[in-house]
Amino acid sequence: MDRADVLILGGGLVGSALATALDAHGISSIVVDPADPEQILAARHDGRASAIASAPMRMFEAIGVAERLAGKGCPIQGIRVSDGLEPGKLDFAPGEGDGALGHMFENRILRTALYEAAVAAPLADVRMQTRALHVERGEFGVTATLSDGKQVSAQLLIGAEGRNSPTRQAAGLNTARWSYDHAAMVATLGHEHSHENIAFEIFYPEGPFAILPLLDDENGHRSAVVWTVNARDAAGMMKISERAYLAEAEKRMGGFLGKLGPLTARFSHPLGFHHAAWITSDRLALVGDAAHGIHPIAGQGVNVGFRDVATLVEVLVDGKRLGLDMGDPQLLARYQRWRGLDTFMVAAATDGLTRLFGIPGRTASAVRRFGLSAVDRLPPLKHWFMAEARGESGDVPKLLRGIPA
Repeated sequence: MDRADVLILGGGLVGSALATALDAHGISSIVVDPADPEQILAARHDGRASAIASAPMRMFEAIGVAERLAGKGCPIQGIRVSDGLEPGKLDFAPGEGDGALGHMFENRILRTALYEAAVAAPLADVRMQTRALHVERGEFGVTATLSDGKQVSAQLLIGAEGRNSPTRQAAGLNTARWSYDHAAMVATLGHEHSHENIAFEIFYPEGPFAILPLLDDENGHRSAVVWTVNARDAAGMMKISERAYLAEAEKRMGGFLGKLGPLTARFSHPLGFHHAAWITSDRLALVGDAAHGIHPIAGQGVNVGFRDVATLVEVLVDGKRLGLDMGDPQLLARYQRWRGLDTFMVAAATDGLTRLFGIPGRTASAVRRFGLSAVDRLPPLKHWFMAEARGESGDVPKLLRGIPA
């Protein structure tokens, strides 16, 4: 039977980051994932892009992933928020010497870097195209029978399989869950004028229209677009011609990026919310979307998962120094307390923004503009939003400060 300190079910962005971070701190792991690497690393698999906040970027530097991403992400030098194309907006910009607010990466680039880092980590045993057929969490450890017939054991089980985590369901960890009756249409498009490394969030009654800066390619300037529409309209919008799509997108942008095109393949996915009040159980911890899934309105989805990683690593490293078992209830209780409040606050704030900015009507639009103006004129509130955007609010784990745990 193969043994490791930790068994991670799920080798996506968060699972791979966790395995790599644990390796950097002398903790071994076995990572099990049913996906075929050739498929999930292909450009056609996931056309999305993610804004990685400055704090998770510091974690990547501390665990040796940043060098794999060097020169492949677009720095975000500012965020501009507006209510439609009406006058009045809210600008977020880093202070002098603060560096970028974050970096935009295409998901395939992120996925490749994190997967390759985990595979290269000496203490991470990555087993792709493999499933855990049976998992047993006992008093003295965790054992699993895999689809290749092998058995593995560990002190702690990590559920990192995503929103529909079977590990969470098997443990009976219930979630608060609802749909926003919205879908996000995602694509990358070229444009005539430079985005100047600014991310734009334009709110319309049916949902936000986000323009996220990417690095230029051989065709010129590019941005990722996350276009939120009513769920009932998504199928029809996905079928419209490229010319019609670009014309409608240009209207929503007000033409400030000039002529649009070319357009990549388009993807669409439903938007919803889920949050597990309890993210631990006997010899079990949840990370990433297995624990919480939020609306992309604030661009914090995967960043919340990386905060889980940094926190769990610090808790486990502290436990190891004390000679504790990785699955010790004291360690899991600390992880639960630390992450429980933070994820609830982020989830609640994101859900509140989603509902506020999704209300139609002239009165609601005036309220939104007043809210943007109020944040702009209240430095403490604006600084709080800036800290959230950077991933630096609350009790920040060492890794997110660039310090080994």
